[in-house]
Amino acid sequence: MWWPAALAAVVALCLGVPALLAGGTSASGTAATAPASDSPEAGFARDMATHHQQAIDMSFIVRDRTQDTAVRNLAFDIINTQANQRGMLTGWLDQWGLTQSSAAKPMAWMRMDHDYQAHDGSLMPGMATNTELEKLRGLSGRDAEVYYLQLMIQHHKGGVAMAQGYVDLSANAVEKRLAQTMVNGQRSEIDLITGMLAERGAKPLS
Repeated sequence: MWWPAALAAVVALCLGVPALLAGGTSASGTAATAPASDSPEAGFARDMATHHQQAIDMSFIVRDRTQDTAVRNLAFDIINTQANQRGMLTGWLDQWGLTQSSAAKPMAWMRMDHDYQAHDGSLMPGMATNTELEKLRGLSGRDAEVYYLQLMIQHHKGGVAMAQGYVDLSANAVEKRLAQTMVNGQRSEIDLITGMLAERGAKPLS
């Protein structure tokens, strides 16, 4: 069911807006107070919202393809945590009076050269391709569990790198705290997932 993620996003928006205002950014989104559309603040919010959405989608896929309690609990945690964070990111964009997407290349806000080329629906490092998602949809039981865990490690690695990149550039204290929470939380989950793979006789993809 979609309602846990939707509810988490609504709660995040309600909590995120007051936090943002407390951090000093005006709800009016005026030019004097709001980040520019090409700023790290806006770019990170847009890109991480997209990145998070795929993790949510993958977690819903595996939830319906396994009865394993540990994997289903992990998927549920990821759905709720990342939907919550995504709601905060998109809510801040609304408060800043900025669009939810832009024509800029993903991660252009990081102001550094990177050689990642978007392909087959994978827009940023760590994101699964459309082919990989279709494969996950076709698996069940232990095979689905293992492939989901492998894809999620890759996904988290990409998310950690992006969030750390924002922490290093950040000018917005509230968004920086959220990004650091992502770094800490996803690094911890990478360790957890690696252990879950070992329990199933499998290893990360790389």
